[in-house]
Amino acid sequence: MPMAPYQNKNNHAAPFITTGLILLCSALLFGLLAAIQYIVPGWGRDTFSFEKLRPLHVSSAVFWIIAGAMGAVLTYLQEHNQQPLKNKALVKWQFYLFATSFAGILISYFFGVFSGREYWEFHPLFAIPITIGWILFIINFTTNHLKLKGAPVYVWMWFTGAVFFLFTYLESNLWLIPGVRNHLVKDMTIQWKSYGSMVGAWNQLIYGSSIYLMDKIAGNKKYSHSPIAFGLYFLGLFNLMFNWGHHIYTLPAHAAIQYIAYIVSMTELYLFGRIIYLWKSSITTARKNIHIRPFQFLLSADIWVFMTLGLAIAMSVPVLNLYMHGTHVIVAHTMGATIGINSLLLLAFAYDMAGSQGEVMIRNKKLIDRGIVLTNISLFVFWLALIIAGFMKSFWQMSDTTEPFGAMMLRLQPYFRVFYIAGLGLATGLGMVIYPLLKKQWTKRLTRNTASEFSGGSYQEKAVEIA
Repeated sequence: MPMAPYQNKNNHAAPFITTGLILLCSALLFGLLAAIQYIVPGWGRDTFSFEKLRPLHVSSAVFWIIAGAMGAVLTYLQEHNQQPLKNKALVKWQFYLFATSFAGILISYFFGVFSGREYWEFHPLFAIPITIGWILFIINFTTNHLKLKGAPVYVWMWFTGAVFFLFTYLESNLWLIPGVRNHLVKDMTIQWKSYGSMVGAWNQLIYGSSIYLMDKIAGNKKYSHSPIAFGLYFLGLFNLMFNWGHHIYTLPAHAAIQYIAYIVSMTELYLFGRIIYLWKSSITTARKNIHIRPFQFLLSADIWVFMTLGLAIAMSVPVLNLYMHGTHVIVAHTMGATIGINSLLLLAFAYDMAGSQGEVMIRNKKLIDRGIVLTNISLFVFWLALIIAGFMKSFWQMSDTTEPFGAMMLRLQPYFRVFYIAGLGLATGLGMVIYPLLKKQWTKRLTRNTASEFSGGSYQEKAVEIA
């Protein structure tokens, strides 16, 4: 089943990717500022306290994933249907709702406006436009693709991810009900459950887009109709429903939930990694060269799938989870999944949409190659330093020592310095990768605006030269 090429002259989903890349830059900046406070305690306390920097960093990273995933789904949906989106005005409203909400949330953090939640730390009023925007996303998807019977697996994953994200996001706001908020165990269980399931929901959007991209690079629909791909889909669906159990080992929940989570949490990543591993061996050199950038990011993500899987298996063992929970090991796991898997896959989609050829991409070839290498090496050092620091803290927590917290943190200083230097390298590497994407997007916009002032082919050619 060959895949016919589709040229989308005016992709109305492109602003989601561009906004997402800017939010990724924001996440890197605030992450570096927050990391300084591990090395120089009290630095910037009056202006950028850790209480402000943490939500700025975390929310920017989450918003990058959400914006990038929506942009990828809407773009690939057009390619799958071989036609543009039907209701462009609805797509624009969806974008404006999310873009203004994200900007408003980040600005509110600067003024110290927090809800006090672990991840969705913004004021609950912002939940209204985000919910409406996501409903528009579901409407945009279903109006452009109503038929699920016989559809490739990525369409099923997109639909499931979109619906379950809305459900879990609404669930995460149940704390607004006094009966939930005033019951500590109930509140924490719902909070961690909803966040864990929400990750599973956006993974469906991202993994579905990854399978579409793999088919696109291969030039056929072999993997999107394969049994292993549908196995990944059903496992992912089960995962987002029950995988959250390993987040609540420390809460008095039913043991059956924890055992199910222990089994499920280590299988989805394995299947996804297996799909990429089998796919990459079937791609010819010619097709790799045509899609060289997306191919490189997919391979990098595959490595991080198995590294994150190894740490996830350890975290899913209850006795080990007791030591890891609340330490930098959890941060390492989150960074490995957020940057090593989700962000690298989203960058693969961004480069696929931008095209690997073009003047901007060719001119920045060495910059991109070095950026990919620097990103992976820095992320590994960053990840390892956090794991070591996390285990050292966990031994302190579980021991009978009378050593003060401050003294323990001083012992971790060498590892904090390593992870900060690695963080600088990671931010630099990702910056080298992001720069050509933003530059090409700006060049395209400038070219389009300049060309619209002229009429006739010769003037359009002149506009390209100017850009």
